[in-house]
Amino acid sequence: MVIRVYIASSSGSMAIKKKQQDVLGFLEANKIGFEEKDIAANEENRKWMRENVPENNRPATGYPLPPQIFNESQYRGDYDAFFEARENNAVYAFLGLTAPPGSKEAEAQAKQQA
Repeated sequence: MVIRVYIASSSGSMAIKKKQQDVLGFLEANKIGFEEKDIAANEENRKWMRENVPENNRPATGYPLPPQIFNESQYRGDYDAFFEARENNAVYAFLGLTAPPGSKEAEAQAKQQA
């Protein structure tokens, strides 16, 4: 399974740049494999992202903004959903991955099952 993060390399918004770096930095630091898909430099990426963000996750007006996170072609969420999962030590579940043994998330899951 491949985590795909849709980003905009040439965004004029500092908030979007910060959110993108936050997601990518977390994935890199935790050695979670991912692909960056640039919607600014590749029209196919932009079109695919816009078409595959579910209706109920789209803004009332305009298009969904990066970063948008997918596991293969399955939509996982935007930055706010990622941030909430991170705060709750549930990023692996959010991404649709199994938490590695010894991680805070794996320990929390073990406590819930006990």
